Amino acid sequence: MAIFGVFVAITLVVVFRASRNTKTAADYYAGGRSFTGPQNGVAISGDYLSAASFLGIAGAIALNGYDGFLYSIGFLVAWLVALLLVAELLRNTGKYTMGDVLAFRMRQRPVRAAAATSTLVVSFFYLLAQMAGAGGLVALLLGITSKTGQAVVITLVGVIMIVYVLVGGMKGTTWVQIIKAALLITGALAMSIWVLAKFGFNFSAVLGGAVDAANTEAVLNPGAQYGKTETSKLDFVSLGLALVLGTAGLPHILMRFYTVPTAKEARRSVVWAIWLIGIFYLFTLVLGYGAGALVGPEAIKAAPGKANSAAPLLAEALGGPVLLGLIAAVAFATILAVVAGLTITASASFAHDIYANIIKKGQVDDKAQEVRVARITAVVIGAVAIVGGIVANGQNIAFLVALAFAVAASANLPTIVYSLFWKRFNTSGALWSIYGGLISSIVLIVFSPAVSGKPATAATPSMIKGVDFHWFPLENPGLVSIPLAFFLGWFGTVISKRGADAAKYAEMEVRALTGAHAEKATAH
Repeated sequence: MAIFGVFVAITLVVVFRASRNTKTAADYYAGGRSFTGPQNGVAISGDYLSAASFLGIAGAIALNGYDGFLYSIGFLVAWLVALLLVAELLRNTGKYTMGDVLAFRMRQRPVRAAAATSTLVVSFFYLLAQMAGAGGLVALLLGITSKTGQAVVITLVGVIMIVYVLVGGMKGTTWVQIIKAALLITGALAMSIWVLAKFGFNFSAVLGGAVDAANTEAVLNPGAQYGKTETSKLDFVSLGLALVLGTAGLPHILMRFYTVPTAKEARRSVVWAIWLIGIFYLFTLVLGYGAGALVGPEAIKAAPGKANSAAPLLAEALGGPVLLGLIAAVAFATILAVVAGLTITASASFAHDIYANIIKKGQVDDKAQEVRVARITAVVIGAVAIVGGIVANGQNIAFLVALAFAVAASANLPTIVYSLFWKRFNTSGALWSIYGGLISSIVLIVFSPAVSGKPATAATPSMIKGVDFHWFPLENPGLVSIPLAFFLGWFGTVISKRGADAAKYAEMEVRALTGAHAEKATAH
C-alpha cells in the first residue's frame, strides 16, 4: 500500500503543477494541443493498456492458453484501423469531441445529442470494467474479502480519480497516463525477464511448464475456449470483429488525437502507441503462460479475483510480497489513469455537446462556464462509476471491456466512417446508425448468455445467477450489431428526403485531408 501511496502522491503533484496552465477550454479538454507525437503515443498506450489488458488478458492466457492471446491480437490489430481510417482525419475536422466531427455537416442538435449519448454509454461500460478490477485487486492484496470492504476501496479509487480530472483537466490526466505507461511496461518487462530466467531463457520450457501444470496440451492449441461448439466459433468471430473495429470508435481514444498540434503528430502518436502496445502484448504471452506454469490454473481459479488475479499471483510466486505490492500498485495506477481518461471524455462530451451546443445552442458567452459544467459532470460521472463498480464487482474484466468495444464499434464507427467518406450521408443516416447500433448492441447483450443462462460452474459464468432469459446465442453482439449499424446508416440516408450539404462535405473533405483551418495549438 505504501508503494501505491507514493504513486498517488507523485501524480497528484504532477496534476497540480499541470493545473496552473489550465486556463481555457482548449487547455481543459485537449491539454492546449501542446503534446508531441511521442508523448501522446505513450499517453495513448497508457490510456489503452487498461486493467483488462494487464490483468484480464494475462488471466485469460493462463487459463485458456492460445484462445486468451486472441484478445491481445484483436486489441493490437485494431490500431491499424485507427491509424489508417480515423486518426489524422479526426484531428483535422474536430475540436474536442467525437460530436464535433459527426455534426460538422449535419444538423447540429440531433446529431450532437446522439453522439453524446453514445459516448456516455460506451464510457460507462468501460468504467464499469475498470472499477470492477479495482475491487478484485484489493481483495487479493489486502485480503479484504467482504463486499463492504471492497466497496470502500472502489469509492476511494473513484474519489482520487475525480480529483485528477477536476484539478488537472486533460493536461494533468495525460501526464498521469504517461507515468503509468512507463511503470506498466517496465513492470511487465521485469516480470517477463524473471519468468524466462526461471526457465533458462527458453520460451518453449515456459510453454512446457504450462502444459504440465494444466495436465493437457489444450492450452497450446486453438479452441480451448472458442472451439468446442459451432456457436462458440461464431462467438469468436463476433468478439474479433468487436475488438478490431471497436478501438476506432472508443471516445476516450479518439479524444487523445486532439491533444497534439498537427495531424502529422497525430499519426506519429499512433505509430508510437502501436509499438508500445505491441511490445506489451508480447509480455502478456510470457506472463500468462508463466502464471499457468508457476502458479497453476487451479490456484488461479481458487483466488478471489479468479482469472484477474493471475498476474498478481505470479508476482507473488516470483518475488514475494514486495513484488506483489509493486505489481498491484502498477495495476492500481493503471485503473486510476484509465478511469480519469474516461471521465474527462464523458464530461467533455456532456459539457461541450449537450450543454454548450444543444442547451445553449452554441451561444456560451463565457468559456469558463462550459469548463465548470464539465467539472460538475465529472463529479456526477465519478459517483455513477463508483456505484456501478460496486455492483459489477467480481465480473471478468476483459469480457466487460469486450462489451464496451462492441457498443463502440456498433454505435460510433459506422457513423464516423460514413461522415468522413460518404458524400450523400446526412443527418437522418447518422441518427439511424448511432441509435440503431447503440440499441441493437445493448439489447443483444442483455438477452445474451453473458447476462443470464450459463451455469455457475462455467469458466465465465453469467452476470445474473439462477435465472435464464437469454434468446440470443452469442456472448458478444458484434457480429450482428456492427453490420446492422452500417446497414441502418445507409438505409436512414436513402429514405430521407433531405439531401446532404454538398458544400459542407467539400469543406470537410479538404479540411480532413489537408488540415487547412484545423484547430491550432494554443501556445503557453
